[in-house]
Amino acid sequence: MTETTHTVAFTTERLAKAKEIIARYPEGKQKSALLPLLHLAQEQYGWVSPEVMDYVAGLLTILPIEVYEVASFYTMFHLDPVGKHVIEYCRTGPCCLMGGEDVYGYLKTKLGIDTGETTADGKFTIKEVECLAACGWGPVFQVREKYYMNLTNDKIDEIIDELSKD
Repeated sequence: MTETTHTVAFTTERLAKAKEIIARYPEGKQKSALLPLLHLAQEQYGWVSPEVMDYVAGLLTILPIEVYEVASFYTMFHLDPVGKHVIEYCRTGPCCLMGGEDVYGYLKTKLGIDTGETTADGKFTIKEVECLAACGWGPVFQVREKYYMNLTNDKIDEIIDELSKD
């Protein structure tokens, strides 16, 4: 049995963009391009696997551990495969005081998954994150760049129904 390997590489367009980003920084300071390159990689692959992080390290001529440290620090980077819609909910005090625990419990029940899991159809992943900086509008979660605030069970139903359409 032969094993097939998948070569990690940016598309031609993304590689051109990566080179343009790296060129913004002086020689020896290419590591400054790490966050934008991780974003490019995640856009292409949906998550940043160890192979993807190794590829980014090679582009920047830095050690892979330097990429792993950054990717694992920021919750915006997915270190495991995720669903089409990643729901990141705020788990900090203000959201909890405003009913977040109950609303997030309802969300988990509605989707039939727990934090860190993906629905069987691959549409939704739930992630717990630190403060989303919307404390006055809690409970809150975000999907990509869109915030959903003042969440209730009814709003959860509407949001999930809308996101399920695509």
